[in-house]
Amino acid sequence: MSESRRAKRMSRHHARTKKSAGLNMVSLMDIFTILVFFLLVSSSSVQDLPSAKQIQLPESVSDQLPKETVVIIVGAKDIIVQGRKVASVSDVTQANSIEIKPLKDELIRLARRTVRKTTVDGKPVPREVTIMGDKKIPFDLLKKIMLTCTRANYTSISLAVLRAQDKG
Repeated sequence: MSESRRAKRMSRHHARTKKSAGLNMVSLMDIFTILVFFLLVSSSSVQDLPSAKQIQLPESVSDQLPKETVVIIVGAKDIIVQGRKVASVSDVTQANSIEIKPLKDELIRLARRTVRKTTVDGKPVPREVTIMGDKKIPFDLLKKIMLTCTRANYTSISLAVLRAQDKG
């Protein structure tokens, strides 16, 4: 017995739909490419200061993010520049000089390793340093460190702080 026109049309339709649908890899690769670029761009904007377990930073309500600069860590026992111990706190506080010679030598050594940038009008960009000092260090020590930094031509000095939680 012969099939009706409707039955033939329905069998053709069911034969077409029984084929397995393929996965479009081009669209999937486009999505992953966009995702990779997004993650690369967003991860490069995060800047963290090195963590030092022996120091407790003071709190502040600053909104500025830290910049990538030379980092001086001042703990209870040591003064560390870029992960390298340059002096002990007890020796520095007992010395009568107003600047810290080993710190100055290390800062000058680091300055020689980098190319000095200039602004569009030809003036040199000021060298920057970030001081991560424990909140219990004496002010005289901090003053000596800051004076030593300026004498080593690091004129832009930042103090690292923890962001205080809003109360209210």
